[in-house]
Amino acid sequence: MNPVYDKLCRCYESIKNEIPFQPQVALVLGSGLGDYADQMRVVKTIAYRDIEGFPVSTAPGHVGQFVFGYVDDAPVVAMQGRVHYYEGYEMTDVVLPIRLMKMMGAQVLFLTNASGGIRQGFRAGDLMLITGQIATFVPSALRGANIPELGPRFPDMSHIYDEDLQAVVRKCACALDLNLREGVYIQLPGPNYETPQEINMCRVLGADAVGMSTACEAVAANHMGMKIVGISCISNLAAGISPNPLSEEEVIEAGKMVAKDFTALVSRVIREIHGML
Repeated sequence: MNPVYDKLCRCYESIKNEIPFQPQVALVLGSGLGDYADQMRVVKTIAYRDIEGFPVSTAPGHVGQFVFGYVDDAPVVAMQGRVHYYEGYEMTDVVLPIRLMKMMGAQVLFLTNASGGIRQGFRAGDLMLITGQIATFVPSALRGANIPELGPRFPDMSHIYDEDLQAVVRKCACALDLNLREGVYIQLPGPNYETPQEINMCRVLGADAVGMSTACEAVAANHMGMKIVGISCISNLAAGISPNPLSEEEVIEAGKMVAKDFTALVSRVIREIHGML
């Protein structure tokens, strides 16, 4: 058996009897956004450290546990803290949690993150619907022998973010009277923030926001046939745009600043998705 798939199966076997229900939506809560889990009707939590062979989050603000609960009637499994490539893990470990949530039965992957705003006019606290991504600066999550149990060798990435789900987010933001931004997200390796010259490069490539996660997760989820939707919290203006040095504290504070709007939007979108499935 492929060692990557074998590890995934062992992770699932170690917790399958603790999973309280089959989730419809897998929700990844990014930096500064983990408190959203408090809004769910929680029925079970499983710490990453209690899962055999599972990578553990070390990033600030990432609790490191799966939260199983309901958003109204929608069954959701939420990652309260994700695993990043810059933490030193292999890319197959970085996307292992995504693959595990698909194995639990989740059909939709709802990605969230904190990012640096590149596009002119973006402000800290903006919410951006991710309409596309650039992932070529980190190793592909699909590198190595293909795992046919998960998906095809050469998966198409033309519509990695589902257009129907994007329409749902727009509709929900309009109903909540939120000024929703839209744009392309680019993942860079980290953990250092980008130089102004690198931000200029990202702008030339067509990126509107930059971060250190998410795109690799979307690749893995698309490979498995999941429907993907993503919202990025613009936590700061990127290097060369912001007059201030970038910091972890700024990211956490931006998450608190946008918490009310973020909570309202995510909850409404999940309710709409539940009605579609």
